[in-house]
Amino acid sequence: MRIVLPVHHFLPRYSAGAELYTYRLAKWLQAHGHEVEVIAIEDIGRGSSSTVEAVRDVFEGIPVWRLSFNLLKAPQRRLWEFDNPLLGEWFERYFQRQRPDIAHFQAGYLLGVAPIFAAHRASVPIVLTLHDYWFLCPQHTLQRSDGGLCATVPDDPTVCARCRLWSDDPYARLARRSGATVRSLMQHLPPGVDGSLMALRRQRTQAALKLVERVIAPSQFMRRQFEHLVEPERLTFSRIGIDSESLQSSDERHREGCVKFGYVGQVAQHKGVHILIEAFRRLQLFHRDSELHIWGGLETQPEYVRKLQAIADGDARVHFHGRFENCHLSNVLQSLDFVMAPSLWYENCPLSILESFAANVPVICSDHGGMVELVNDGEDGLRFRPGDVADLARVMQQVVDDEALLIKLQQGAQRRVVRDVTEEMLYLNELYAEIHAEAQVMVNNV
Repeated sequence: MRIVLPVHHFLPRYSAGAELYTYRLAKWLQAHGHEVEVIAIEDIGRGSSSTVEAVRDVFEGIPVWRLSFNLLKAPQRRLWEFDNPLLGEWFERYFQRQRPDIAHFQAGYLLGVAPIFAAHRASVPIVLTLHDYWFLCPQHTLQRSDGGLCATVPDDPTVCARCRLWSDDPYARLARRSGATVRSLMQHLPPGVDGSLMALRRQRTQAALKLVERVIAPSQFMRRQFEHLVEPERLTFSRIGIDSESLQSSDERHREGCVKFGYVGQVAQHKGVHILIEAFRRLQLFHRDSELHIWGGLETQPEYVRKLQAIADGDARVHFHGRFENCHLSNVLQSLDFVMAPSLWYENCPLSILESFAANVPVICSDHGGMVELVNDGEDGLRFRPGDVADLARVMQQVVDDEALLIKLQQGAQRRVVRDVTEEMLYLNELYAEIHAEAQVMVNNV
């Protein structure tokens, strides 16, 4: 089959979870006889606000269309953030020219809904994997501008309008500098035109979801967020698969002496890396030494990285390693005693946790979102109250002080079995074939 994989970003410049997932999916599909192309947004601050610059590239054998446009100068920037007519026109021409059998979208961030409508008009069957909450939340994290979380999406879209962090939003600037009382009062301020825009956003995203043949949720938590918008026959739970064989090691995990904690992933505010460093620096090292290793790109958010370095305050036990090639992931994981997942947002199905278990490394994570489904507290890892520095420090102190607990968790991680990537890909292959067959029946009945 001819399969196109639209995604907000792609390697090598971007390497977060959705990008790595799309890369693995593309390589597997190619290896099994499918014709694959990736379409990704390369830059939204370059070039013209009236045209899309499209460059065809090849990355490790994968054909990639890299699209750039100047959203910052767009005549209706806030509208185009979720419904960009330039992208709609480009995808319209692409679908008419290439005629793919399946368009498998990876979330909606930066792409918006216009490409989905274009695929539907071209009668291209659509699959959507939900890597985040973009179709529900303009922040795409369900995290409010004051740092809190939405347990459920507000019924009133004006609530979202007050929360949205646009750079020129006076409410947002005030919220960042205000206390809880002032922020509470701000909830009653009129949202103006932003309220209408958020209502339109909700209308357009829900209309786009209705056009998708299958919506894939990699966690039960994510599935529950969408079950009021997508019928059960179209909404499916499918855990992400991992290449476990490449990550496993026969080496004994426990090492005497220093306990090595590690963070592996995107270095960003919503990932809670600052919480981790603050908690680590509170550890009392009466029984054994410890180290903290931060693995992930340091160049994309320099202001946040400077904040992290200020929190570390020259502590020689805190190591910032930066980005690494994915082929070195096994070595990185094998160097650690615990992988940390201190996210402040509702993580969906973090690759870092699945990869850690595949490498037999226990995990310490925030106690919310899809992470709760993955980490069994006290068996193969530990959980702590999200955003609570003191509680995370308490949990980390436990494994530093209690060697028996440390060994128990490491043994528990060794017993964990994660879904294999081949199992997931065979499932997707069958799903593509099923959807393609359904589309052919509809064409023949017209």
